Amino acid sequence: MAIFVLQKLASQAELILGTKGNGMARLALLSVSDKTGLIELAQSLVNEFGFDLISSGGTANALKAAGLPVTKVSEYTGSPEILGGRVKTLHPRIHGGILARRDVTQDVADLDAQQIRPIDLVVVNLYPFEQTIAKPDVALADAIEQIDIGGPAMLRASAKNYAHLTVLCNPNQYDSYLQELRQHQGEVSLSFRQRCALQAFQHTGAYDGAIATYLEQQSSDTETNPLPQTFSLSGQQLQALRYGENPHQPAAWYQTGATATGWASATKLQGKELSYNNLVDLEAARRIIAEFADPQDSPAAAILKHTNPCGAALGTSLAEAYDKAFNADPVSAFGGIVALNRAIDAATATELTKTFLECVVAPGCDPEAQEILAAKSKVRVLILPDLRSGPAETVKAIAGGFLVQTSDDQVADPQQWQIVTEQSPTPAQLEELLFAWKICKHVKSNAIVVTRDRATLGVGAGQMNRVGSVKLALEQAGDKAQGAILASDGFFPFDDSVRTAAAAGITAIVQPGGSLRDQDSIKAANELGIVMALTGMRHFLH
Repeated sequence: MAIFVLQKLASQAELILGTKGNGMARLALLSVSDKTGLIELAQSLVNEFGFDLISSGGTANALKAAGLPVTKVSEYTGSPEILGGRVKTLHPRIHGGILARRDVTQDVADLDAQQIRPIDLVVVNLYPFEQTIAKPDVALADAIEQIDIGGPAMLRASAKNYAHLTVLCNPNQYDSYLQELRQHQGEVSLSFRQRCALQAFQHTGAYDGAIATYLEQQSSDTETNPLPQTFSLSGQQLQALRYGENPHQPAAWYQTGATATGWASATKLQGKELSYNNLVDLEAARRIIAEFADPQDSPAAAILKHTNPCGAALGTSLAEAYDKAFNADPVSAFGGIVALNRAIDAATATELTKTFLECVVAPGCDPEAQEILAAKSKVRVLILPDLRSGPAETVKAIAGGFLVQTSDDQVADPQQWQIVTEQSPTPAQLEELLFAWKICKHVKSNAIVVTRDRATLGVGAGQMNRVGSVKLALEQAGDKAQGAILASDGFFPFDDSVRTAAAAGITAIVQPGGSLRDQDSIKAANELGIVMALTGMRHFLH
C-alpha cells in the first residue's frame, strides 16, 4: 500500500513539474460533454506530439477506457471534485496555467513559485443546455443543472490568452488543429489560435444567450410582457450561400439553437443547392400551407413567386388542389415555389413535372412520386414533416438596431367575426370567406384576394393603395369573379372598392373593419346586396 501511494505521488509530481519524456512535455486539458472525435484527438496528441493529458469526470473515464494515459484534474490540483461535480476545474492550478503570459516575467515566476505548468491546449465543450430545454415538459430544476460554470470560465480564459495557447470548443476543429501541428513542426499559428478564440467567445455568447432567453421565458408574464427587455439572436453558420438577393450581396444561412429545427431539419431529396431567395420564398410558402396543416384539412397547394401566392387552392385530392392552384395563374407559376400539405403522390408528382419549378416542399414523398420527380433533377424537392412550427418572433434590421414582433400566428375563428350587413353568409360562403382570409393574411400589403370554389382567382399584392390592389385582383379574376368572394387585409375607408367589387360580380367581402367610415362601406354593401364580414383583426404584411 505504501509503495502504491509513493508511486502515485511520484506520478503526480512528474505531471506537475513536466518531467515526463524528453524535456518539458506540453499539457492539454480535455473536458467535453460532446465526446465526438475525442479519442482520435487524444491519441494523436499523446502518440504523435507527446502531450500530457489532464481531464475531469466522464472525459477522463472515456480516455482511460481507451487506454490513454490521463491524470484527473482532482489529482493534478490536489483538490477533490466537490458538490457533486459542480466544482472541478475552478482552481488556480488550472486557470493559472491557462492565463499565464509566457512573455511576462512575473507570470512565469508565479507559475514556477506555485509549481503550475502552462497549459498549451484547452479542449472544452459545454453541458447540453439547449438540447435539454428542447425536450417537452423539461423541469426547471433539470434545465438549471445543465448550466455549465467551469466550462465557460475555461473557454473565456483560454480565448483571452489565445496569444499563448489554443482553445477548441467544437469537434469540427480537431482535424484542423492537428493539421496545424503537422504543417508547422508541432506549433500552431497565431492566426489559427485567434480564429479559435473567436469561435470560443461566440460559443459562450450563444450559450449565455440561450440560458437568459429560457430563464426570461420562465419568469416573465407573456400576456403583459410578451417580448423580453433584452433580445439576443445568435446562430451557427449552416451553409454559405452563393449570394443574397442579388449577386453582389454575400449571404449565409444560420441555424439557431443546438438542435436542427425548421428548414435546418428538412431533407432535400434532389435538386441544386438552395439559394437565399429560395429560402425566403420557402418560408413564405410554409407559412401559407401551415394554415391547412391540420390532419382534418382538405388537400391544399400553394404556388408562390417573390413571397406572394400566385395560386392557392383546396381540392378533394392533392393533384386536384395543385391543378387548381396552378391554373389560377399559370404564367406566374412558371419558376414558382410549391408548398403542399400532404405527402407527394404519383399523380401530383406527374403534374409537378409539367412545368419548370424552383422548389417543392411537402411533409413527405411516396417512393413512386420520387422516381417521377427525378426526371426533373434540377427542381429542389424538400421534405419538412412539421410544416406548422415557425419562429415565435420575427426580426427586421434597421439602422442602429432591429425590430422584433411576435409572429402573426393567430388562428382565424369565423365564430368571432361580425356580420355587419343585412344579408348573412350561407355556410358555403362562410367557408369560402375563411379560405380567402387565410390566404390574404400572407399576401404583401395592400392585399386583396379573390376566390371561388376554394381557389384563388386573383391576387392584388403590395400596391400603394387598396383601390389599385382591388383592380389588379379583379382584372386577373376576369369573368370568374361572378359569384366569387373578396378578402382584404385592411379596412375600406371609402365605399369605392365595395362598388368596384360588386360591379365585377363579387357576392361577399371579408375585411378587418376598424375605419371611422366603416358605415360607408357597410351601407354600400347593403345597397348592392353584398355580404360583409368584419374580422376585428388585420394582417398587414410589409
